[in-house]
Amino acid sequence: MALDLPVTAVSPWVPSAYSHPSVSAATDPRIPTGIADFDQMSGGFPAGSVVLLLGETGAGHQEFALTSATHLMFHYDEQQLHRFYLAIDRENYVFPRAVGYVSLTRSREQVLQEVSGSFDPLYRTVLERHLLFHDLSASYFADTIVPPSWSAGPGGLLASVRAGAASNQGVLAALAASVEESGPDNVLVVDSLTDLIVRRGIEVADLLTLIKGMRRRAKTWGGVVYLLLSHGVGTADTEQALADSADAVLSFSWNQNPLRSSRQRSLTVAKSMPVLAHVPHEHQGRFVIRISSLTGLVTTQYERI
Repeated sequence: MALDLPVTAVSPWVPSAYSHPSVSAATDPRIPTGIADFDQMSGGFPAGSVVLLLGETGAGHQEFALTSATHLMFHYDEQQLHRFYLAIDRENYVFPRAVGYVSLTRSREQVLQEVSGSFDPLYRTVLERHLLFHDLSASYFADTIVPPSWSAGPGGLLASVRAGAASNQGVLAALAASVEESGPDNVLVVDSLTDLIVRRGIEVADLLTLIKGMRRRAKTWGGVVYLLLSHGVGTADTEQALADSADAVLSFSWNQNPLRSSRQRSLTVAKSMPVLAHVPHEHQGRFVIRISSLTGLVTTQYERI
């Protein structure tokens, strides 16, 4: 089933204040997020960026990563939708070739089922076609109370032997190897730093060193890396250190609308020198976001804080 919508049905709200000559004139290669009005304001992220997606439970950080990855793959499969979600034309945009997804605790099919249950069927079709999946659950659950059969993937004995070999290197080493394999020229999702923070035997200092090394290495890949992290799981110091280790931080939270009785999700650019340096102070606020089964994550308006 293809997502076939008139533009007027889902057109993102893009205020004219987003059009800043200093952003559109940037000459460094940029990768769009595929979130139309966010790209209109920010110009996307410089190629090689490591972006921390820090979110409260259910506030949208995982949906952002999946929506961005799928919309970027529309570049190859759905040109009409690609042009729509790109929002603006930029000659120096570069587009990832595939989607690398590294999961510490979930299988490929679990992630795809989540996409199927949340978004239009086209999202799974496109994502699955371009997905390079790394399931590190065998390494993650090694030496824990979790039975090996629970974390075993399809493929029989050979797959188990390979998973066992990976676990001997340690979870962080297995993560580094997977990232190195699928990072170049791709949009890469690491799901998630939350799992690593709560995992027994993993030192925060080692995790921070890995992220810093990944940030350095990513500059040679030309893609973009999304690191998922749930807010409040680690200490405030740990969250700050992880934020300092990334190129950019997008913060997702729930906010109470004073004019309504319901909550709303919002997105704030907490850190990104190439983005914030080009946006006038009066326009540095937060995006109100909506997550729709039809269009994924979109921003519906922009609020000053």
